[in-house]
Amino acid sequence: MASSFVYAGIVCLFLLLIWQSAIWIFNPPSYLFPSPLAVYEAFAKNPEYLISNMFITLKEMVLGFLVGSLAGICIALLLSQFLLLDRYLMPLVVVTQTLPVFAIAPLLVIWFGFGIGSKIVMASLIIFFPVTSAFYDGLKSTSSTWLDLAQSWRMSKFQTLVHFRIPAALPSLMTGLKVAATIAPIGAVVGEWAGAAGGLGFVMLQANARTQTAVVFASLVLLGLSAWSLRWIVVQLADHFVWWSGTRIS
Repeated sequence: MASSFVYAGIVCLFLLLIWQSAIWIFNPPSYLFPSPLAVYEAFAKNPEYLISNMFITLKEMVLGFLVGSLAGICIALLLSQFLLLDRYLMPLVVVTQTLPVFAIAPLLVIWFGFGIGSKIVMASLIIFFPVTSAFYDGLKSTSSTWLDLAQSWRMSKFQTLVHFRIPAALPSLMTGLKVAATIAPIGAVVGEWAGAAGGLGFVMLQANARTQTAVVFASLVLLGLSAWSLRWIVVQLADHFVWWSGTRIS
């Protein structure tokens, strides 16, 4: 665990060095591309404001992740067990991912309001597909040896699902959850851009309108930290629940 933080710190220092080097070499206007110091100063001027909005976005991310993941797990279970649903519902699931999120976001704000509800729904819509897809593939690719064993024990379809298919599909599910945690900020921020009274997306819109580029960058840094923290937690849980697989889901 400590090595993960060390590697992340090394990468961040390397990126900061490249960032500062670009400032020294090209010397762009600060309103186009601020220096790391300018971004730090923008954060230091009002840290409470930025951090409070970060927690709003993080709350939307976590709740959207939970709702979207639960929906994805349920849909994958239904699709894997019922051929009729698999035939007619899977194309609909795929179609939902072809709709541009920027087109859906204003509708969700109209339907669910400017509060946290529309952001959770937006994040859930983006998150549930990778979870559904990964878990579905895992459920459908259970080893034939395991299925033969279940048949020899005269297990019912439900018993086979619980004792063989789901355990075999857990590594795939955890991989889908890891991907979902990575893209969770997209739904929350897009929802905030469509209409919100708080959150990092709201802060970025306000700062962009005032050409406060350093504030935009500070918000992006906080958003990246939030996404990395959520993904790190999911990876730790994945390694705990699939310890028997012999590989780390990282």
